[in-house]
Amino acid sequence: MGSVSVVGRFISYMSDVKAEIGKVTWSSRKEVIVTTIVVFVIALIASLFFALVDTAWYKIVHSIIGQ
Repeated sequence: MGSVSVVGRFISYMSDVKAEIGKVTWSSRKEVIVTTIVVFVIALIASLFFALVDTAWYKIVHSIIGQ
């Protein structure tokens, strides 16, 4: 295969990439902000839950082994 076919395939690939990017539906700014807030809230709730579970297990185990 010559270098022309490689260049031609690359140009064809880039053309296909441009066409596919045109088909993408992008989220609105409001959707991105709301989704980000939801993720932060869920992460906060999960971290609090796991902190409470960890503390409870710590106390249970230490009461069993007596330290």
